[in-house]
Amino acid sequence: MTTLPRQRGLTEQAADAAIDTACRMLRLPSIRKEFPDIAERALKEQMSYRGFLAELMMAECDDQARRRSERRIKAANFPREKSLRAFDFDANPNIDAATVHTLASCEWIKQGQPLCLIGDSGTGKSHMLIALGTEAAMKGYRVRYTLATKLVNELVEAADEKQLNKTIARYGRVDLLCIDELGYMELDRHGAELLFQVLTEREEKNSVAIASNESFGGWTKTFTDPRLCAAIVDRLTFNGTIIETGTDSYRLASTRARAEEPAKAG
Repeated sequence: MTTLPRQRGLTEQAADAAIDTACRMLRLPSIRKEFPDIAERALKEQMSYRGFLAELMMAECDDQARRRSERRIKAANFPREKSLRAFDFDANPNIDAATVHTLASCEWIKQGQPLCLIGDSGTGKSHMLIALGTEAAMKGYRVRYTLATKLVNELVEAADEKQLNKTIARYGRVDLLCIDELGYMELDRHGAELLFQVLTEREEKNSVAIASNESFGGWTKTFTDPRLCAAIVDRLTFNGTIIETGTDSYRLASTRARAEEPAKAG
């Protein structure tokens, strides 16, 4: 067992070495990194011992919180980075900024409520889904992102390998399950039933957020059994928030605007 020498009257060089060693042993990388700068500032500003210690401890706490957020965001398996700050609300007036910022508080996740983002391609559904999922991860919630078809394929494979209950339980544990591209492809009855099991496992306990290019009336193309389709819609809308992102692709409009700029300049 390694111990540090404890003696009075250490030189500054020896004290710095002892602090460095202690931070390594105690796994305090931020204090180890920030200590020289904070110590110099404390000397200049004549901080009290308590103030100096508080600065060191807060630096470590802030950095550990940041690293935990980064781990949760990575574990969510988002396909790309998206943020609410980067979303252009002016380009899509169908999406109410106040509603979205209220959702960013994550109270709906705390209550286990669902969220549905419905609209055509290019209207910001996936951006919003990933951005709100990222906000949740940053606030300490466990989040998982997946495509609808990928989730169903995983459930079918798990059923074939007698691992279905384990897989459903794993998806049931996360605080927020983000399902993207629901409605893009038809699901057979078996796949739809497996997805329904996941939704039932999470019902009124943990939140589900979905993005779909089909209005609820068109979901019978994806879920061909009318009764099962109705039950899935019920699970995804009860006590939830529905945001309709519209039909006009601002992504396409943005591309056209960029293409027109050289012509105008000429």
